[in-house]
Amino acid sequence: MNTLLIIALVVAMAATAYVLVRGVLAMASGKVGNQEQQQQWMRKRVLYQGIAIFIAAAILMLASAGS
Repeated sequence: MNTLLIIALVVAMAATAYVLVRGVLAMASGKVGNQEQQQQWMRKRVLYQGIAIFIAAAILMLASAGS
């Protein structure tokens, strides 16, 4: 179970990094009228960060319950 959670955590962290880079690139491109797309990238990043934090907390709770 821990292995599955660690894999899920790595995937969530990679998704967060991907969305962060895409959002920064969209912001750096400077296209006019692109505010909504930038907001969508930020919302996705916050969502993926929340998922990663939840998985990390679950791993820590399982580790403390096992010892």
